[in-house]
Amino acid sequence: MASFTHVNPDGGVHMVDVSAKLDSVRTAIAIGKVILGHDAFQKVKDNTLRKGDVVSIAQIAGIMGAKETSRLIPLCHAVQIQSIDVELTLLEIESAIEIRSFAKSLGPTGVEMEALTAVSIAALTVYDMCKAITKDITIDQIHLLAKTGGASGDYRKQDIA
Repeated sequence: MASFTHVNPDGGVHMVDVSAKLDSVRTAIAIGKVILGHDAFQKVKDNTLRKGDVVSIAQIAGIMGAKETSRLIPLCHAVQIQSIDVELTLLEIESAIEIRSFAKSLGPTGVEMEALTAVSIAALTVYDMCKAITKDITIDQIHLLAKTGGASGDYRKQDIA
């Protein structure tokens, strides 16, 4: 029978105890894409949406989201984030916005969830700000690109340069 890290022997859930783990520098990079369609993309590019500057607001939302990860995801540890960066790149040919986040901490557990949450919240913010133009918006391909530190070692997605 499989052993689950977040389940007690009696079947109840619990947060994994990381107190015996050594602190180490940990980083994570996540990425995702919001496909807007031509009209919404053009308004974002020209910064003519009535709600304001989509790129700047989504960037701030992503940073704020990363800081709240442990409050949003059950059993996720509160991580002392040393750095979080959220970058949005306009992809004109695809009428899309690529969102990339970098998270860094010094502690006993990783920052993958914080990086992924940053991308997710930034993407949802783009959707929220553009939904008056079109509902035909797709949030796509949110995934971890790389992580460093911790007992499991470094990870780098195979299809990135």
